[in-house]
Amino acid sequence: MTLKISISGVRGFVPESLTPEVCLDFAKAFGTYLGTKKKVVVGTDSRASSEIIKGIVLAGLLSTGCEVIDIGIAPTPTIGVMVRQLKAAGGVIITASHNPLPWNGLKFVRDDGIFLNEAEAKKLIAIYEAKTFHTAPGGTVATNLSAIDIHLHKVLQALKPQKMHYKVALDCCNGAGSVACVKLLKKLGCLVVAINCDLTKPFPHDPEPVPKNLTELGELVRKTNAAIGFAMDSDADRLAIVDEHGQPIGEELTLTLAAQYLLGKKRVKGATIVTNLSTTMALDDVAKAAGAKLIRTKIGEVHVAEKIKESKALVGGEGNGGVIYPAVGFNRDTLSGITLILQLMAASKKTVAKLVAALPSYVIVKDKVACLTQSEAANFILKTKRLFPKKNLVLTEGVKAVFPDGWVHIRASNTEPIVRIIAEGKNKEVAERLIRQVL
Repeated sequence: MTLKISISGVRGFVPESLTPEVCLDFAKAFGTYLGTKKKVVVGTDSRASSEIIKGIVLAGLLSTGCEVIDIGIAPTPTIGVMVRQLKAAGGVIITASHNPLPWNGLKFVRDDGIFLNEAEAKKLIAIYEAKTFHTAPGGTVATNLSAIDIHLHKVLQALKPQKMHYKVALDCCNGAGSVACVKLLKKLGCLVVAINCDLTKPFPHDPEPVPKNLTELGELVRKTNAAIGFAMDSDADRLAIVDEHGQPIGEELTLTLAAQYLLGKKRVKGATIVTNLSTTMALDDVAKAAGAKLIRTKIGEVHVAEKIKESKALVGGEGNGGVIYPAVGFNRDTLSGITLILQLMAASKKTVAKLVAALPSYVIVKDKVACLTQSEAANFILKTKRLFPKKNLVLTEGVKAVFPDGWVHIRASNTEPIVRIIAEGKNKEVAERLIRQVL
């Protein structure tokens, strides 16, 4: 099985490719990378293998003299919050995010809670490959079980929500958000109807929160007459929504609705929103209506997070259900997302279906092309660039061609040997035509 090492971290099958040796060496590499700053927060998702890997990671960090704070099973954004809260040098998250079993992985966070960027990740990978690990005495491990409560407090403090007595259906896929999300909804005054919130039984279905994996949640919403349903991936950094009829609204709209609430609440012209190149045009429309500025970055959470921090943006995120609210932290955060969406419902006195119906309607179509080498991928993208007039091109990453009725974005994947092709149009025919033009 292939071990995937990229700026997004390390992922592989346990134990075939993500072996104990790989985990130990990456932990030693991260401890070496941090130099003399040695406080490190470590958290995991709920996979059975995560606990085993954590023991190996702790050993590697201890060998380099790190002061480790173990926060147990916790959402990925909670680790980011705790790194800043404890003024740590960095963090290690043991998760394969939306990947199913038997995948697992390691993600690395720097001192501001943001994932390592490309230059930083390359430096870490170079240390791992060279096996030039520092050793130092004095490593310690302490347990801190208050992380989720601290994260919840930050969300409630930043957003100051009123009590909202909605009936909310919840499917956490027995992942790291299971405890935190139930706690949050109860603090918000909601009646929680939960399935798959047992940390001991991952995963009842594929943990990626896309429509095909939301059928059970949709049925729960209809059966219980819930006002809304929320689902997330295994490390709770991507949030999907089903409306009061049990229909998925598409993860693209999670950020759009969250931004709509904040822009309406703040009523500050000139506010900034940050997202990536492949996120829906509906966000452009919401920003324009509020007089806000929309900045688009390369694909990858770190690019969005760094631009949010740099531009002092109000909110940002990605069209995969990822909401980043910097008043809480610089990671995609299900807890912030849930609170923002419920506040939008309460403030507008509208159902989810009515909120979605009021947004401009677009259709996204995705495809991909297998490429055996980087040069093959680069050649494909170069040929695509020649298809479109220069005035229509955005070259921030790969090629994005923008037209009045839609856009198409072609880029090499960071994690797979493929070129991704994503198109959006005012209807399905427009998006499919742009995909066909590229293929």
